[in-house]
Amino acid sequence: NRQPFPGPGLAVRIIGDVTRERLDTVREADAILREEIDAAGIKGLAQWFAVLSSMRSVGVMGDGRTYEHPIILRCVTTDDFMTADWADLPHELLGRISNRIVNEVRGVNRVVYDITSKPPGTIEWE
Repeated sequence: NRQPFPGPGLAVRIIGDVTRERLDTVREADAILREEIDAAGIKGLAQWFAVLSSMRSVGVMGDGRTYEHPIILRCVTTDDFMTADWADLPHELLGRISNRIVNEVRGVNRVVYDITSKPPGTIEWE
């Protein structure tokens, strides 16, 4: 299950400033995504990864408000990488991934799933 890795490394999966803390955040979210995809036995994906957004989102954790970053999940299928379709993953799997990320990754309070095909979008966000 090898997949292409961007030349600039994880920095391309961080929108905005690249810091050690933000690299750790995207690594942790990406590890959860990979663990859950593997555990679910999902096959046929060409690429699947997490992106850390620079924007912030209001949320609630416990009794307090949070103002943290969203994680964007990108999972695609393709034959040639010139075009790609978003992967239609089971909702239960997406829910499990989302719950784990917001509960286990510090600084994240929202998870979104990118359902943009290529074109008009690209596979990577940056």
